[in-house]
Amino acid sequence: MAAWCSSGLSIQFPHPLPGLSLSSKPPSPNEVSKKLFFHSNHDPNLLNLSSGLAGKAYAGVRCETVHPLVGSSSKFCSKQFSTRIDGNYGYPVLYSASSVGKHCQFMLFPSNSPKEALGLSTKLLSATFRGKVIRVCATSTETLPLFINKEPKYINVLVVGSTGYIGKFVVRALVQRGYNVIAIARENSGIRGKTSKEKTLEELKGAKVCFSDVTNLPELEKSIENLGISIDAAVSCLASRNGGVKDSWKIDYEATKNSLLASKRFGASHFVLLSAICVQKPFLEFQRAKLKFEAKLQKEAEGGGLTYSIVRPTAFFKSLGGQVEIVKDGKPYVMFGDGKLCACKPISEEDLASFIVDCISSKDKINKVLPIGGPGKALTPLEQGEMLFRILGQEPKFLKVPIGLMDFVISVLEFLVRIFPSLEDAAEFGRIGRYYAAESMLVWDPKTGKYDEDSTPSYGKDTLEEFFEKVIREGMVGQELGEQTIF
Repeated sequence: MAAWCSSGLSIQFPHPLPGLSLSSKPPSPNEVSKKLFFHSNHDPNLLNLSSGLAGKAYAGVRCETVHPLVGSSSKFCSKQFSTRIDGNYGYPVLYSASSVGKHCQFMLFPSNSPKEALGLSTKLLSATFRGKVIRVCATSTETLPLFINKEPKYINVLVVGSTGYIGKFVVRALVQRGYNVIAIARENSGIRGKTSKEKTLEELKGAKVCFSDVTNLPELEKSIENLGISIDAAVSCLASRNGGVKDSWKIDYEATKNSLLASKRFGASHFVLLSAICVQKPFLEFQRAKLKFEAKLQKEAEGGGLTYSIVRPTAFFKSLGGQVEIVKDGKPYVMFGDGKLCACKPISEEDLASFIVDCISSKDKINKVLPIGGPGKALTPLEQGEMLFRILGQEPKFLKVPIGLMDFVISVLEFLVRIFPSLEDAAEFGRIGRYYAAESMLVWDPKTGKYDEDSTPSYGKDTLEEFFEKVIREGMVGQELGEQTIF
């Protein structure tokens, strides 16, 4: 959102207006008052439009009002008036600028383009208004979150999935950067609910921990309401605990949707979603659930008042570390086929958390789907195994499993599901293993029908080799795969 000001500081409009263009007919005050109101925030130099709307460019002028404020500072004065410039009516909005000790009237003039808005704002400079003109702005239609120009210490960020593998690192990164963090957690969290309430509070130190249930929307909303604070941005690190069919839809779609609705209700204007790069080729239930929510989030943003960043990471270090200790003990490295069926650009939890936090206030990440990998070239399982043996100083020893074996097991399970529906998740787990054994975690190019390493962005500084070295020294403490274990 670009802004031009004739004097003073900028008043910025994060969202354009719906269906308003140059007109010779004055707007209905009642219609306008239902859609707009202004409020002062922690930064006394910036006034934000508090409800997001979609439309065109506009220009505006702020002046002192002659009318007393009626009701609360977030409501309109009933004695609104219209001002016309060259036949174009302004939309009056009354707000309390408590930071300067005055009640002010803002006149908003819709325009058909940013260039036209700039020209109109120049005309506004010489216009005669009641009161003293304080500043004039022309804005473009670029949409940004309401808080985009605030310092982190004035931004409240809600995190759901805060006790998960990535969620804990996201909370830590947010706290380190100075954001006010509200972490939603279960009282018994972690793998199979074994983490106590006290342990959760210790792990999320620096955040305000709110114990609630993201699968229950009324309870979640009540928990946030009881905090007595507004939300600026929300980050979802929710993911199915095991990839099962029902759990995928319950968490990856329903619970994430609940988090979106609850955060919006309490003021969130930006939503950062941790998705997955594998949703590009959706063969699994959790992928379909994630894709459905991505579409839901983008649809919500079209209505205004909300922006988003959808983060699609490649493989995590943790998912590639499961064989380190068994290889260290002299056993072979297991891979499917020739070990070249797939590749990935793995990323560490710290680097991924840092990228997710960047999405809160980085303008170039607003309303974007963001595939992201770690530094360096893409690595096949064969290359990962060779790296591990090299670090250990051992002669490479591989166990090559035919991919057809997995296809056979899956076909048997799918047959049995018809007789024993309770085996539904077992069949899905087989499909998950098959998918990761053969599909690369890189950007998919639909034109070539291939995965593209060069199109997969790199981020961060941590390397897989450094991770292997650490696991060899310290083991997989804190990196447990839990319910997602394949090997």
